[in-house]
Amino acid sequence: MKHLIFAAHLIITKFVSMKRSGNADLPLHYGYVPTWLAERMAKLGLAIVENIIADYGTEDVLRRLSDPFWFQSLGAVMGMDWHSSGITTSVMGALKRAVNPHSKELGIYICGGKGKQSTQTPAELLKVCETTGLNGEHLVRCSKLSAKVDNTAVQDGFQLYTHNFILSNTGQWTVIQQGMSANSKTARRYHWHSEALNSFVNDPHTSIYGQNSGYILNMADKQAEGSRNGVMAIAAEKPEQMLREISHLVMPDHHDVRARDVDMKRLGAVLWLAHEKQPKDFEDLLLLQGLGPRTLQSLALVSEVIHGTPSRFKDPARFSFAHGGKDGHPFPVPTKVYDETIGVLQKAVYRSKLGNNDKNEAIKKLSQIAERAERDFTPVETNFEKVIEKERADSCKYGGRTVFGKAQPPVQQQLKLF
Repeated sequence: MKHLIFAAHLIITKFVSMKRSGNADLPLHYGYVPTWLAERMAKLGLAIVENIIADYGTEDVLRRLSDPFWFQSLGAVMGMDWHSSGITTSVMGALKRAVNPHSKELGIYICGGKGKQSTQTPAELLKVCETTGLNGEHLVRCSKLSAKVDNTAVQDGFQLYTHNFILSNTGQWTVIQQGMSANSKTARRYHWHSEALNSFVNDPHTSIYGQNSGYILNMADKQAEGSRNGVMAIAAEKPEQMLREISHLVMPDHHDVRARDVDMKRLGAVLWLAHEKQPKDFEDLLLLQGLGPRTLQSLALVSEVIHGTPSRFKDPARFSFAHGGKDGHPFPVPTKVYDETIGVLQKAVYRSKLGNNDKNEAIKKLSQIAERAERDFTPVETNFEKVIEKERADSCKYGGRTVFGKAQPPVQQQLKLF
């Protein structure tokens, strides 16, 4: 039965020429984001978006947001709990607050949100379309249809409670929405991206009909021959081959960050670059002189979020080593480092707008140098716990904070990292 439901969902998305780019299963987390972190998340989120747009364009922001692995990595680098369901609402809330005041300049508009805010999506989209001249009726249908497919057409036990519609000034869009399962105590996040919308624009309700019970798949329709053939093709596929084609992120139940959650070669190379190799050794990084090793560590991971390719985000937990987590895992959020990272990114954006791209290029080079360092780097697995131990020992001097309060000075000095 599960295979039939999944097959039906694939046919819905194929038949209307929409791309559902992936989904993620996450442990349910309750709690709140403290003001001191929420404000920093908004600033860092805006700086990351501005840097991406400056180097790759507005549409690339939408593409990245549609990738569940990149989105989880973004949440981790922003100081959220690295694997929790709270990343979705907190990151999208921070981006909406920070990006929307600059929407006209950036060309990106974020609508919707959690609970009642999700029901305001159509009105928000129509308001955006009044100023941009985009087809509001069509975009509202896209929003409703993506929600109906994930909430009604796919009976997977998850009830949607958050829906965000991210729109560019060219009419392209990404949807990020999340549902909750009371039975499994997990949340499922769904990502959509409007890469191919020709047939959807021309006939949006060809195989999906809405009545009081919601949207259904009408396989008896005379125009659904291609869909019926598609079902047969999917049924003939080997399950392992079909699974390889799905971008699906499943996060573990454990709250702490463990070595198996992280690509140790990649993390080790960043730590080595930041703490052992100083920027003066790299001509390309001279413009970043003055940054301490700890800020360089965070900036290298943020640089990868901005400039990294999709294959770099298979281990989102690694990005929690930029700014820790509000719950203290893997270590408290180093607010002083966080603020310095934001400052570097903001200055790079400002100088870029004035025609001076030196700092922007230096930040880009940082991720490239870290990636090159991986080639010859051999990690020592036993060092993982020492990394976390040292971060926690140094947390007080970096302004470490969690939802439980400020980090306290360590009882004794910790060992050297490497």
